[in-house]
Amino acid sequence: MIDRLRQQLAAADLPDRLRQLAAGAPAAAPVSLTLDLGKLDSDWLHQLPAKAPFWYRARPQRGEFRLGIGHALQVSSSGGNRFAALDNAFSGLCSDWRHTAGEPPPLAFAGFAFDAANQNPLPNALLAVPAILLENLGGRCRAVLTVPAGRIAQAADEWRQLLAQPARPSHTLLLPAAPQALTERAWTARVNAALRDIAGGKLDKLVLSRSRRVEAAGPFSPALILGQLAEQQPDSLLYAHGQGELCFLGATPERLVRLDNGLAEADALAGTAWSGSLSLAEQKNQHEQSLVVQAVVDALAPLCAAPPQASPATEHPAGHLTHLRSRICGRVASGTTLFDLVRALHPTPAVGGYPSGLAQDWLAAHGEQRNGWYSGGFGIFTAAGDGELSVALRCALLNGRQAELQAGAGIVAGSDPQQELAETEAKLGTLLTALGPAGELDRNGTRD
Repeated sequence: MIDRLRQQLAAADLPDRLRQLAAGAPAAAPVSLTLDLGKLDSDWLHQLPAKAPFWYRARPQRGEFRLGIGHALQVSSSGGNRFAALDNAFSGLCSDWRHTAGEPPPLAFAGFAFDAANQNPLPNALLAVPAILLENLGGRCRAVLTVPAGRIAQAADEWRQLLAQPARPSHTLLLPAAPQALTERAWTARVNAALRDIAGGKLDKLVLSRSRRVEAAGPFSPALILGQLAEQQPDSLLYAHGQGELCFLGATPERLVRLDNGLAEADALAGTAWSGSLSLAEQKNQHEQSLVVQAVVDALAPLCAAPPQASPATEHPAGHLTHLRSRICGRVASGTTLFDLVRALHPTPAVGGYPSGLAQDWLAAHGEQRNGWYSGGFGIFTAAGDGELSVALRCALLNGRQAELQAGAGIVAGSDPQQELAETEAKLGTLLTALGPAGELDRNGTRD
């Protein structure tokens, strides 16, 4: 498969095809050429680069796998206007974007942090058009090659270099973990503080997160971990962004919002059950879910041409965990962008609390820290303005031999601190299992 792409990169007519696409475009305009790679069952994990920036997004159960390698164009932002800044920049890119006629529009990837001020260690909000996008949608594979119009002359060489340096995955063993008793007691104390303020009528819900640092005998391999997550949670959305030894990855059950031809769809996901836990039918879980549904409906309503509608809650599996999920749909008003929807929805009560503003103030005052893009967002945008973002949950931030795992729990009236602690342990366990030794990377039917 990759050999086939290399052959097409060496074709004598490639520069001419790019110049024809770019005719009349500004030098900074993205130019995207789509190449058919035929039919093959590939998850692209064997092609994760060793050093270049990459983006990975997959739904294994649907046979949907995407890998972006290198950056043809990128823009970052932070602060209260971060989404508006990215929206304006992306709109400018799309107005000049040239791409192969008759093919699906090319993609940009984006990720952002929970807190608008957090810059540790990833950019707070980043949007990038990959230089090479490898796609497998139901077994049909293609490559989308993108370059600014002013750099066409050197594009083929740069693409070949990006393909020439895939990472070499190797298994590693986790080292013994540090004792967690002190951090668990500190987190439980915060839960009790949250319950006091909820009982006092100051808030209805708070989401408190925990982190755990683990170390391995050798560098972690994103490809192996993502492969493990695909085996564990084929019905979740797998995601990753990395460069060199730094990588943020996970498998999330929750969509933030999707925009497709004017129809917006968002998830209201809350409540968690696992073997030995409370049932999702318990009042605590039902109450937590109802808060999220109402908040999502209220956030979308001003942007919709008619009141958005919520489906009844159903049980949604995510590996060994199960959640309550409702889907909220609405037809957006003319001129509404995907970033408008993100700005209205984030953070939902599923990751912040309710009411949202008061919850964020409480979390800041009580030392809530969320590194990387945990409980922020990760997704794709099309050159036509549609796209989908997911909430970045069940994740790990890898840096060489070290990994930081984060998980949270929703605290409402009636929450039991020990049960909430057990919930975070169950969520952390998802990634801990994936970080450990696994089967060989070269599984039947999933590689070149």
